[in-house]
Amino acid sequence: MKGRYSTVRSWRTADVPALVRHANNANIARQLRDRFPHPYTAADARRFIDGVVSARPVITFAIDVDDEAVGGIGFSPGSDVERYSAEIGYWLAEAFWGRGITTEAVRMVSAYAFDKCNVLRLFALPFADNARSTRVLEKAGYTREAILRSSSVKAGIPRDQALYALINPGWRGA
Repeated sequence: MKGRYSTVRSWRTADVPALVRHANNANIARQLRDRFPHPYTAADARRFIDGVVSARPVITFAIDVDDEAVGGIGFSPGSDVERYSAEIGYWLAEAFWGRGITTEAVRMVSAYAFDKCNVLRLFALPFADNARSTRVLEKAGYTREAILRSSSVKAGIPRDQALYALINPGWRGA
């Protein structure tokens, strides 16, 4: 998927050095789930890429700027009665913040999830105090539905999360 500022593409084994270079950043890790390690090592990058390269359908992508993976984006489908919902998540190398790259990537992956994977509802749960991430979601067309008070704990500290969602207007049904 090609946008004005970036490309969203499948991860490649050759992305390991770029992934380590850009993901090994405390400012990124502090805003993500604990499964995103810090420090971020080459072993972490290889394990991650090995786990996503053969997945079908593709639901985890690299954000590519000038032929280099500088971030990641993907969605996790729900199950049972929530099988048509998915949680979207993303990160971008700090050197690229503030350029509209993440907003563009969120729009592209949202369209892909709706069109190719028949997702009815995408949602995100950024930390409520992460103004950059909540702004990305708002610019991408997501609506804030709630503030989930003390719904998570990061580094031993309770944190609020904001619930944002986007509904697929062209959903095809089950």
